[in-house]
Amino acid sequence: MKMKKAAGVAADILMYAIMLVQMLYAFTGNTLHELLGIAFFVCLAVHIFIKRGWLKSLLKAGRQSGGRRFFQAVTVLLFVCILALMVSSMGVSRMIFPWFPYCGSADLHRLLATAVLTLAVIHGGMYGYLRTQHKKRAALLIALAAAASAAFGTALVPYLNRHFKMVSIDYAAAVQGEKIEVEKKPLVVYFTRLGNTDFTPDADAVSGASLLLADGKRMGNTQLLADMAADAISCDVQAITLTGERYPSGYGDTVSAAGRELRENARPEIEPVSVSDYDEIILIYPIWWGTVPMPVASFLEQNDWQGKQLRLIATQGSSGFVSSTGDIRKLADGAEVTELVSIYCDDIPAARQQITDCLKQIYNGGQT
Repeated sequence: MKMKKAAGVAADILMYAIMLVQMLYAFTGNTLHELLGIAFFVCLAVHIFIKRGWLKSLLKAGRQSGGRRFFQAVTVLLFVCILALMVSSMGVSRMIFPWFPYCGSADLHRLLATAVLTLAVIHGGMYGYLRTQHKKRAALLIALAAAASAAFGTALVPYLNRHFKMVSIDYAAAVQGEKIEVEKKPLVVYFTRLGNTDFTPDADAVSGASLLLADGKRMGNTQLLADMAADAISCDVQAITLTGERYPSGYGDTVSAAGRELRENARPEIEPVSVSDYDEIILIYPIWWGTVPMPVASFLEQNDWQGKQLRLIATQGSSGFVSSTGDIRKLADGAEVTELVSIYCDDIPAARQQITDCLKQIYNGGQT
């Protein structure tokens, strides 16, 4: 009995520790994050096995106190959220479950993890609440701990990811790779914050802000993808560059500015990028507010797309192309628009082979 109790306490402590570390994704990286995720569910299985008698008490008839009923409700809700978190963990996995196609939203995964952490704090706190004589004090402590857990997941974690998640690469190693023979070259057009933002000299390069450090120099994520494509098929590359007001240095300020442009359906002034000499254009852009940045809309509306192929590569921190593909079809009237790939921001530094495989599908039916 003592061994069983000790194992249960150890599994519980380890689960709470893993949940906290898992929320600090900016510092652990993907590999450790996924391995710790497996460890969490192993500890959970141990916890459920040891506490399996709880199910009998849940189904047992009879009157229960309000605190006991609340505890049971929280436990059931926690279990449901954990099951949902398990599915979303598989959906966002890029190492252990890359084949799982469902619930791949990173935002949904983070919110579910926050819900699990918050409910787990309440669940654990209720053990003490049911046993203590100081109910009001215990309830206050549980409420404060739950609020802190919710704030940690919804506010602090995104802040850490935006401001402390540094990405540094060897440019040549990231960009250079297999070559693909293409008879008629496309034009690669990309939009990135770099060159379109008034960065302060000491601004951090973080992946969440669409930036990284290549050989120690700041570079845009989409620019890196454009260079990968250009290296693979030896094609021309052009950037979409603002000629008017640029975006502010702060990520949050840029998000606000982009949201305002979207609400106003603005068309920022850009340097002309002509596609008249090309039959095919590969457009690389970040997802902003679920669609294309408004400078990309300016580029699309400034060109004649009749009879042209428009291939899309999107970068995102949540999931998929969202509404950008449909919006692009409206903006590029006459173009045949197809989606190539949507790349999660963390995967961009190692996306050379993914880009190559997409281009092979276009130009030689997937054959090397």
